[in-house]
Amino acid sequence: MTQQPSVWISRPTFPEVTVRLEPYFRVLAEPREAKFTPAELAAKLADCDAAIVGLKERVGVAEVAGARRLRIVANLGVGYDNLDLAALTAAGIAASNTADVLNESVADYAWALLLGAARRVGAAERWLRAGQWRATEFKGWLGAEVRGRTLGILGMGRIGQAIARRAQGFGMPVLYHNRSRLPETTERECRARFVDKGMLMRESDFLVLVLPLTSQTRHAIGAAELAQMKPTAVLVNVARGGIVDDAALAAALREGRLAAAGLDVFEGEPNVHQDLLALDNALLSPHIASATTETRRAMTAVAVDNVLALFGHGAHAGHPPNLLNPEALAVGRAPFLTREEPTR
Repeated sequence: MTQQPSVWISRPTFPEVTVRLEPYFRVLAEPREAKFTPAELAAKLADCDAAIVGLKERVGVAEVAGARRLRIVANLGVGYDNLDLAALTAAGIAASNTADVLNESVADYAWALLLGAARRVGAAERWLRAGQWRATEFKGWLGAEVRGRTLGILGMGRIGQAIARRAQGFGMPVLYHNRSRLPETTERECRARFVDKGMLMRESDFLVLVLPLTSQTRHAIGAAELAQMKPTAVLVNVARGGIVDDAALAAALREGRLAAAGLDVFEGEPNVHQDLLALDNALLSPHIASATTETRRAMTAVAVDNVLALFGHGAHAGHPPNLLNPEALAVGRAPFLTREEPTR
């Protein structure tokens, strides 16, 4: 009997989901949240055949150099800027993400930030907790109306489309810019109009960012773009830190060139630009847009499905459903893709 392959899970997830791995793998799950140094991460990966990791784990050339058995890195997230796909592909290591299962929860949270920033919820709560009460002032805590205003979306994938559909309840016209225009049927469903990026900046009363972080999108919103926006506009980012130049955004908010921002992601996470922390018109949260029990459980299930499939098990046996680099399967290190009965 050959030894079972092992799968390392870098953070606590949902045991009732990961139990599906146990008939086929030795499961090595971290019992608590931890931040691994590059050397520690390399040591963990060196001893496993598969890994399920979170966005905190940055996996590149150095981390997989000694991982001779590693066949797949399954990312717990739809974004995968923490993975060096080129390095993984060159090593013949498959990579996967958890696309689609978090669309609705992230769209909900984008609206939570949009509404909270528009109505100054964060600043008002801090004021109240400090023992103040000013709501009885007729002109106290005035915020911005949302209904009927123009919603702009930069990045119109599935999450962007889910955000746009919600705008119908607020009677908001929707503008969007994307790398490529959506099919007309999708535009009609979302009641969204394609415009160039400049017009999106100029016309949006609320601008939501939902695009991936790449070398092309880094600082897609910088000083020049912020200067095009209305001083009454609100910026919401539920995508990735680095898409926005946080220093430029803080300056625009501080100087009244932008009304407010709702931010779930930041450059240099977990660090947050100190100027943003000091601003009452910045509503901040710690990268939790997908943080519902149902969504995080579903994300875990997708990661498990990808691992099982690569090793020839489960409903997707032989065809991981969320493979990011299928070309890795043809590079040297072939996957097991075994269909043997599980070791008991």
